[in-house]
Amino acid sequence: MKVLLSVKKITVHYGKAVAINQVSLNVVEESIVSILGANGAGKSTIMRSLSGLIPLTSGEIHFLDRRIDVLAAPEIVKMGLIHVPEGRKLFPYLTVQSNINLGATIRKDSAGIKRDMEEVFRYFPILPKRLNQKAGTLSGGEQQMLAIARGLMAKPRLLLLDEPSLGLAPLIIASLVPVIKDIHKRGVSVLLVEQNIPIALDVADMGYVLQVGRVVLQGDIEALKASEIFKKAYLGD
Repeated sequence: MKVLLSVKKITVHYGKAVAINQVSLNVVEESIVSILGANGAGKSTIMRSLSGLIPLTSGEIHFLDRRIDVLAAPEIVKMGLIHVPEGRKLFPYLTVQSNINLGATIRKDSAGIKRDMEEVFRYFPILPKRLNQKAGTLSGGEQQMLAIARGLMAKPRLLLLDEPSLGLAPLIIASLVPVIKDIHKRGVSVLLVEQNIPIALDVADMGYVLQVGRVVLQGDIEALKASEIFKKAYLGD
């Protein structure tokens, strides 16, 4: 299977503090990869560095066989690496429809845009009922649905999902799992940051465990589940 994303020994500083240190990971085509770790481990920093929002101190990031850590964020988006950030980051005073439309700004294929919009409405049937409502007035769960819908409208090759279940009710969280799996079935690879360990283990093929900015465990999900270190740290065994 072809490597879609290759992260090679990246280090990122916030001022003098090291946020992530010599992190390497790969995402192959048609896979779901989870990054696991406690608060402050550096998970979201990795996501922001991949999407060009923060600079690297050292290391390289390659996507579709092209080095992207030297590119501006809009260029990375055009290549199909799409980031759904932690906290949704919607435009709260714009309508649901406007937020969805913004996801497709870089696209010119009107027929494809229409088809993908129908698809996201199938995933999230509440959204077409809220099209004229301002995004900031939606519930937390609805805002997360809108954030993912906006990301999908950009037609990603690789979708970065940063803490999609954060702050959501259990029923809403449960509804996200089949959506992530179906997005994957459509041929979109997914890199998932998720503190909800059962979700991360349920959807992923491969996992990386971060502690204090470093990868301390990696492997396919079944191998991680079998690891004594992982079981003690994350499964309470």
